[in-house]
Amino acid sequence: MPERPPYRQTFVRLLGFLKPYKWSLVISIVLAVGSQAAAMVIAYLTGTGLEKAITAGSRHALYTIGALVLAVGGARAIFMSGRRLISGRQALGVEFDMRNTLYSKLLRLSFGFYDRHQTGQLLSRATVDLQTVRFFLGYGLIFFFQNVLTIVGATTLMFLVNWKLALVATAVTPLIVVFAYRYSSVAHPVLRDVQQKMADVATVAEENIVGVHVVKSFAQERNELQKFADRSERVFQRSVDANRQRALYVPLLSFLPLVMQAGVLLAGGRMVAHGTLDIRTFFFFNVLVVMLVMPLRMLGMWIGQSQRATASGERIFEIMDEPEEISDRPGAVEMPSGDGRVRFEHVWFEYAPGRPVLQDIDLELEPGTTVALIGHTGAGKTTVASLVPRFYDVTAGRLTIDGADVRDLRLQSLRREIGIVSQDPFLFSATVRENIAFGHPDATDEEIARAARLAQAHEFIERLPEGYETVIGERGITLSGGQRQRLAIARALIMEPRILMLDDATASVDATTEARIRLGLREAMKGRTTIIIAHRLSTISLADELVVLDGGRIAGRGTDEELLETNEVYRDIHEHGLLEREFAERVEARAAG
Repeated sequence: MPERPPYRQTFVRLLGFLKPYKWSLVISIVLAVGSQAAAMVIAYLTGTGLEKAITAGSRHALYTIGALVLAVGGARAIFMSGRRLISGRQALGVEFDMRNTLYSKLLRLSFGFYDRHQTGQLLSRATVDLQTVRFFLGYGLIFFFQNVLTIVGATTLMFLVNWKLALVATAVTPLIVVFAYRYSSVAHPVLRDVQQKMADVATVAEENIVGVHVVKSFAQERNELQKFADRSERVFQRSVDANRQRALYVPLLSFLPLVMQAGVLLAGGRMVAHGTLDIRTFFFFNVLVVMLVMPLRMLGMWIGQSQRATASGERIFEIMDEPEEISDRPGAVEMPSGDGRVRFEHVWFEYAPGRPVLQDIDLELEPGTTVALIGHTGAGKTTVASLVPRFYDVTAGRLTIDGADVRDLRLQSLRREIGIVSQDPFLFSATVRENIAFGHPDATDEEIARAARLAQAHEFIERLPEGYETVIGERGITLSGGQRQRLAIARALIMEPRILMLDDATASVDATTEARIRLGLREAMKGRTTIIIAHRLSTISLADELVVLDGGRIAGRGTDEELLETNEVYRDIHEHGLLEREFAERVEARAAG
């Protein structure tokens, strides 16, 4: 993560999200000023005006003051209602903008970012933290301005009415400022830690919900509950720390205005008793003091809200400031026309500095050929394939497709020409049709059905309750592993890609289904450069050539017969998978017959 900025800088940056709403913010402030001005008029009417009417014994004056108070009160209610409506819409607008900005950033970040961060942490920032910022920018800031206006307005009137008594009233102001600043300083790190630990709780919850089948299969409900309770306990303890701070500072900040009020009563009472202050002014002055007390008492609460928003803002900006490791370079061009020639030119790659995963890979794949990458676990097969669609950038060397360096191509243009079927396919909570057409939303019914037939998926789709319109569960949970795999293959084939990548695409199906899928894939791979990451020897029959990887290097290349004679690594892999391959070939022969 980038270095954390000072919280004041973060606060100023958060205010930048109000820029598109500057006019609504101005109107809200104007309405807030009107509301507070109305409150001061009411204070005058119920102070000086009421005292005059009572002294004069005028019933008409009392009725007039009552009517004016109602009228001004009604105007104040309208101002407050308008301000709340506008600030509410502004709050929702800020949340909408921030959520879309954050989600857009998450989509642009590379695989490397997601390799380093937990899903629960990211979801917490996109929900809990975003709500905290939204509440403060939409509502808290306006209330804060309103309270400041009340303080400034009431204080100004106090000095105009009686400057000596105003000095008494404002004597505690420096103490309030000091304690408010201190509260702001100590609250920020604690509240930020609370937000982080809440994200830890969200992470545990998300993992257990997604992996509920694993939890139940291993009877680990009790242990996972304890893990969740431990994380919740940490949130509880830090929240207690934050509450302890509030318990100290908020009552103190609430008490000091009462000291001010008591001082005004004592000093003003002595002045009235000595005849240096008339009762009318004293009455009005105390109304102003009462108006001033509440905003000052609320100061601690709004400081706490601003600190929570700033702490959440820091966590949100950590994502927004994350460098986009894989993005379009300046001057990136469209994918050139070609047949799908792929060339690795002395490619090196490392996930962590100083720990190379691939070493000096020099490999050329002829257009229209099918190459299977073979090797033990950790040999680098999946990493080689991940470089082709530029999920990661090579550390050294060059990777080209039809003569163009993939780093010089627009990502959308590059990935549109590559169909990918992963080992663990992800399906969306949508219809079968929408899942197959995910990469080609405008596909016709005929194109969708053709892709499904090639993937040997059409028959089981037809047997679903609503066929292609059947809504499948989250991550395709309502389908079997083989069915999910076949839908993923159909999703890749419908794009008519120039390059097809199959990461052990038949690993989740039985031998009979695998044989049927291979028949379809033979047709689908015609005219396309295909890279197969093979863990099962039965998949090798689809390949024109085999490339053996060992320890991140190319250990051999050739046909099955050639490698059996010349490559010890391949012989070891072959011997372990020979029986499985013979069985699969017998099943395939029966399926073809």
